Formats: sequence, structure tokens, C-alpha cells
Amino acid sequence: MRAILALPLFFLATAAQAALPTGAKAPDFATRGAVAGKVVDVKLAQALKRGPVVLYFFPAAFTDGCNAEARAFAEKVGAFKAAGATVIGMSADSVADLQRFSATECAGKFAVASAGPRVIQGYDVAMGRQLKGRDITARVSYVIGRDGRIVLAHGGNDPAAHVAATLAAVQGMAKR
Repeated sequence: MRAILALPLFFLATAAQAALPTGAKAPDFATRGAVAGKVVDVKLAQALKRGPVVLYFFPAAFTDGCNAEARAFAEKVGAFKAAGATVIGMSADSVADLQRFSATECAGKFAVASAGPRVIQGYDVAMGRQLKGRDITARVSYVIGRDGRIVLAHGGNDPAAHVAATLAAVQGMAKR
């Protein structure tokens, strides 16, 4: 019985530990994604020109926790924009799946992008498991400063905590 209870805790601990350290250079990326159901190019360097980036990795589109997290970010996107930040969601899902996800769960308010193996490895978010033949990323959120450095890395499975932590970080940056 203890082994069964310990297994979920192992995955929670692994996800929380799988993160780049504060101050590390964020790996640059350019990939495809979607906003409001339309396919778009998503480029970190381009987004950083506008201000800090909240890059949140989620395991898989159309799963309960990931739907809740997308909705929570969508509800607060105005506050992120007021702090000068861009929100980008990222998973290993196909662009076609992300088109639907961006229109429904994200309410068309921010981009969600497809993470390939290089991005997953670069951000240290590999879970080592697959769903529908694709890698599953850990639930990890990063705040990346305009200088391309990690300001905050937040792990764990509570979607609301990801939104609260990243919003507090970008609001704190805006006050400086």
C-alpha cells in the first residue's frame, strides 16, 4: 500500500525538481503553435523584445489539470499584460491539438506552442512518459526576464499556484 501511495509523490517531486535554476540562460526556441485556433510562429526572442515571458509547460491538452491551468492563465492574462508580460503555454501536443485547445481552454487569449525534444530537454521538463505517442512534459512554469535569464521556476501540480507565483513575479518586476 505504501508503494502505491509513494508513486504519485515520486512524480510530484520529480516534476518540482526538474527546472532550470534562477539566473540560468533560458534556451531560445522558435516553434509552431496556435492562438484562438489559428496557427502561429512562437519565438522566445521575439516575445522577450516586448517584456518578460511567462513560459508554462503543461503535460497534455484536454486533460483536467491542464484545462484548469489554461483557463486560470486566460482569466489573468490582462494582469500579466498590465505587468508587461507575455504568456506562452507549451506542451508536446501536436499543433492541430493546440489549435483546438487555444480556442477553447485558452479562450484565444495567449499562444500555446508545441515543444519538440530539444525544447523539452533544454528546459529540463521531460517526464519520461508518453501519452498518445508523445512525451509528457512536467508542469513547470518559468518567468524569463528581458535579458533571457530565468527569474522564477515554479513546479508542482497546483495550476492556480502556477498562475499566482508567475503573476507575483512579473508584477514585482514591473515595480522595479
